Amino acid sequence: MRTHRWQVTSALGLVEILNWGTSYYLLAVLAGPVAADTGWPLPWIVGSLSAGLLVSGLASPRIGRAIGRHGGRPVLAGAALVLALGLAVVGVAPNLPVFVAGWLVLGLGMGAGLYDAAFATLGRLYGAAARPAISAVTLWGGFASTVCWPLSALLVAQVGWRGTCLAYAGLHLAVALPLILRALPPAPPRPGPAPGEEAAGTAPLAGERRAFRLLAAIMTLGGATSAIVSVHLLTLLQAQGLALAAAVALGTLIGPAQVGARVIEMANRSRHHPLWTLTAAMGLVALGLALLWAAVPALGLALVLYGAGNGLSSIARGTLPLALFGPARYAPLMGRLALPNLLAQALAPSLAALLIAQGGPGVTLALLAGLSAANVVLVAVLWRVPRG
Repeated sequence: MRTHRWQVTSALGLVEILNWGTSYYLLAVLAGPVAADTGWPLPWIVGSLSAGLLVSGLASPRIGRAIGRHGGRPVLAGAALVLALGLAVVGVAPNLPVFVAGWLVLGLGMGAGLYDAAFATLGRLYGAAARPAISAVTLWGGFASTVCWPLSALLVAQVGWRGTCLAYAGLHLAVALPLILRALPPAPPRPGPAPGEEAAGTAPLAGERRAFRLLAAIMTLGGATSAIVSVHLLTLLQAQGLALAAAVALGTLIGPAQVGARVIEMANRSRHHPLWTLTAAMGLVALGLALLWAAVPALGLALVLYGAGNGLSSIARGTLPLALFGPARYAPLMGRLALPNLLAQALAPSLAALLIAQGGPGVTLALLAGLSAANVVLVAVLWRVPRG
């Protein structure tokens, strides 16, 4: 039976909402209840996510190669099982070491189930025509925190944090796994290698290395910046003189801005090269963070600009490697690109916490503005690299 593309993107989009909401975004709601119930140190609880991201980054190259060989269907199905196992271990953890071990398992599931794996799956299915599907999945994924934060809060109130983890483990088995197995078709046979590709394996070819390194640097700086803002935004806004309630209200502007920018990108129907998407993304992020550092009165505008850029960067992260390097080695190259990005996301928030403590929020905002400005420069250099 033929599976329509909209069915694939809708199913994968729902899976991404669940995967993001029950892993990357989980501790935003559960960290406080876990600490209150167990007495475990909050930094260790939150740091378990960083440990999971380290595992995710280290596993990403192998996961990319597996998707390249076998397609994304078995890898994403395995991710659902691993995420369910990790959540079950976290939910029944009798002590902190077991809790952290559960997050290491979740890290493997994140590596096999979040955007990079989803993008590689779509690239393996649709080749050079995967761009609209990648954009559609990022649009679905933009609702992960909107859906799962309230759901997590409701579940914690009803069944506690342990019951919440176990309920989410059940959802992966009862919802995500059947969706993957029923809606995602098997990958088509691998195309034969182009001249030189067989020898090169999964590495970028000689003429691609400069573009690959630039793109890896851009994604790594962007990932570090995004992770710092996600974790420390409220602290940085309160340092501007805002009360907590006002900081929270302004922070909620980022999510709709991300989704709105993705809708505009989808409406364009792939009429422009993805490098334009990356340029707009990095420019908007840099402008938003510069305005935030300058403490302009219109902080809401700064966050909307940042959110729009962050939303577009997710699309560029999936579509630009496909355009630059082609579909034949897209999946393994996505795994290689994910490694430094995820490692940066794991380490950056802790390093930023030290910088906030030692240098203050103003220095941290200056660093964020500098990193985003450096990314604008790197994108300008990338434009000058010959491409096919």
